[in-house]
Order: sequence, then structure tokens, then C-alpha cells
Amino acid sequence: MSDLIAKAAMDRRIYDIIAPSVEAMGFEIVRVRFMGGKTKVVQIMAEKPEGGIEVDDCAEISNTVSALLDVEDPIESEYALEVSSPGIDRPLTRLKDFERYAGYEAKIETVELIDNRRRFSGTLQGVEGGEVLIEIAEGIVGLQFDWLADAKLVLTDELVAESLRARETRLEGFDEIIEEDASTEEE
Repeated sequence: MSDLIAKAAMDRRIYDIIAPSVEAMGFEIVRVRFMGGKTKVVQIMAEKPEGGIEVDDCAEISNTVSALLDVEDPIESEYALEVSSPGIDRPLTRLKDFERYAGYEAKIETVELIDNRRRFSGTLQGVEGGEVLIEIAEGIVGLQFDWLADAKLVLTDELVAESLRARETRLEGFDEIIEEDASTEEE
């Protein structure tokens, strides 16, 4: 099966080291990338199972991952660790992502040519029998998940609005902040 969460060998190695602990903390890993170059970077995108993640969650994950990578030491040189949310125009790395974001615009790239193309842009139509369904100009196309090289949502007004609604829903139930009037405080 194609692994869009951790593509390269080093990505998979890092994923294997950190996944049990991050999942035990109540988070799901969306993507792991090790980027070489002058400044090496380990990028981890994570979220709660119901979606969303807060800055404090990222800090907690970062502390745990940092300790795990210090012990296992899969990277021989210095690197920067980045832990973040997947963002609004997020990568789609799991079958459930394609189901969850049905109705939204996405860009999908395949490993091999399919009908003389590798790039498909259109509206996600969910998942059926292991195939990702996307509506393009020519109609609805089914792409085997194993065929995918990359996929992400396209930033649209509808996607931003949905993201804001989801955030408000997650924040419901929190008490309202009540500011005290400075004139009523004791001096």
C-alpha cells in the first residue's frame, strides 16, 4: 500500500519510532517528512482524531518526539524539529481523509501515468472499495489509493468556512472569559 504519511525510508523510520508514543498521547500522525539540505528538518503534522490541534498540543508532541529521537538517534547530524497542524489546505494521507473531505476541491498526483496524466484536480467524492473518487471535468474518476504519490486540499472559501465552523464547535463548552471591572477590585 502507498504510504503518504511517511514516504521515504527515513520518514518511515522516524514514523516507526514516534508513532506509538504520539498515538498513546491521543493524537494521529498525518505526515512525517525528513528534509535534507543545508539545514535538515524533521517535519511532523499531527491532529486529534476528531480533527484540530492546539499550540500546547504541538509543544507536548515536540517534547516527546525530541526525547524519542534523542534516544534512537536515527539522524546522524543536527536537525530542526517542526511539529504542526496539517493546516487548512492539508495533505491527504489516509483513506479516511478522502472520505472526510468529500465535497471539497483537491489536487491528486499519481505515481504512474493514468490515461496519459498524473495530476487530477477536482472535487473529492469520497472512497469506494479502496478507490479515491474525484470529479474532474471529464467525470468521476476512481484512483486506487496505492497509485497516489501526493494529495492535498485546495484552499477555497468553502474550506476556510468549514475550518472555522469546526474550530468553533471544538471550542463550544468552554466557559466565557469574564473580565473584571477594574473599579470593583480591592485596592
